[in-house]
Amino acid sequence: MPYYSFDLVIGEEYRNQGGLILENIEVAADRADQLATELSIVHPELKAKGCAIRVTSAENAEVYRRPLDPIPSWVRRQH
Repeated sequence: MPYYSFDLVIGEEYRNQGGLILENIEVAADRADQLATELSIVHPELKAKGCAIRVTSAENAEVYRRPLDPIPSWVRRQH
């Protein structure tokens, strides 16, 4: 099974959030979604900064990215 690393992306900075051996990229993407949701609740100020969770493969290639705020603020203001 492949190893995936998870980073909190703040601008150009990547903060390691750990890694996991997971079945496939779909499972890794689900875990990234969960991590993004948890971080947006615990640290809501990160949503306004455009932060994201980045998933990289063992080869250090980015395979998935999930914004902490999946709905951009400019979309919310239109309603």
